[in-house]
Amino acid sequence: MAETAVTPPAGPGPVPPPLPRTFPLATVPVEEAVARQFRLLEATAAHFTGPELFAADSGVVPGIGRPRTTAGVEAVLAAYFGAEDAALVQGAGTGAIRAALAAAVGPGEPLLIHRAPVYRTTAVTLRGLGVETVPVDFNDLDALREALASGRFRWAYVQHTRQRLADSYDPGEVLAACREAGVRTLVDDNYAVFRVPASGVELGADASCFSLFKLHGPEGVGAVVGAGDLVARVHADNYSGGGQVQGHQALDALRALTHVPVLWAVQSRVGAEVAERLTAGEVPGVADVRIANAQDRCLLVQLAAPVAGQLPEVAARFGAAPYPVGSNSRYEIAPLFYRMSSSALDDAPELADWVVRINPMRAGADLVLDILRRSLEAIGDEPSAQSAPHRAAAPQHRTETQEHRTKD
Repeated sequence: MAETAVTPPAGPGPVPPPLPRTFPLATVPVEEAVARQFRLLEATAAHFTGPELFAADSGVVPGIGRPRTTAGVEAVLAAYFGAEDAALVQGAGTGAIRAALAAAVGPGEPLLIHRAPVYRTTAVTLRGLGVETVPVDFNDLDALREALASGRFRWAYVQHTRQRLADSYDPGEVLAACREAGVRTLVDDNYAVFRVPASGVELGADASCFSLFKLHGPEGVGAVVGAGDLVARVHADNYSGGGQVQGHQALDALRALTHVPVLWAVQSRVGAEVAERLTAGEVPGVADVRIANAQDRCLLVQLAAPVAGQLPEVAARFGAAPYPVGSNSRYEIAPLFYRMSSSALDDAPELADWVVRINPMRAGADLVLDILRRSLEAIGDEPSAQSAPHRAAAPQHRTETQEHRTKD
């Protein structure tokens, strides 16, 4: 999509700050998504008999330390991603990242990360593990290679989606540079896996960590997919019976995954259409728009007036979701109208009153644009709509609960 800004209506009033250029990740076309869906079922048939897909066990089965059904789903995921092994864990995406990091790095050990605001849940994990995070700008490959050449690092941590709006690095290039230097890598694949052409482990990382809750699976289930030694350590650390993903949860997650590739491809196509129509000026009151991987793939819609704090609540009157549950969980069917992510606002707080994040979820472009149009008209009819910007979306007003909803 072209980066040409929509021309805001002329007149007095505050001027919106410039919306940075974004570098969205590539997506998978619908026909290719169909092929990927079929490939997932081929992997399923290789590891499950028909009757086994209707039954599930529980408990710490002797010899494998987890339910047989869970081990079967792990084998399906490993086969699908071309990895050596996989582990299902409790705690969704956060639990997967925590399990992988705990298996990889020790207290006080240096961990190479991107120079950008870290997701709050990941920051808690890093703090709890006591690792020494060493930031370098992944957008600068020369700086990255220089840091890797220091010999300080055994591991690097890479987030597949963007932490800053202006991030432009190619995750594959970052992983290749680490691999060439003999540095192993963990990838946060939340919001990317099953949507982008290749996940972290498919690009050569030692592990991909992601939430199955964000892929329509049951609450609390995450996955670590990757190198056999790392996954074995995750399994060994998670020896407690109460920490296992039970068989029924694993089967529930697998059933959900069977339709996710096509669903995500359709959603990406709808997002592109909405962006094109907004760029063409279809909705008055929109100053600019960007497609971005600001957490989930979404539209960053810049408004001509500083009313972004009001828009989610007003849009909910017309059928929009005013906040996420898991950002593409099974609960989210209505278009999402919400503030920018916390990490994006940490990097660009001046956009809080001007930019709203929109994800079509399961809807078409017509509904998304209709909700946006009606919401802006309703705000415009309120006497104080533009005289007192709402600061609820600003970083200092985020709550722990809101952040949990945004990223597991």
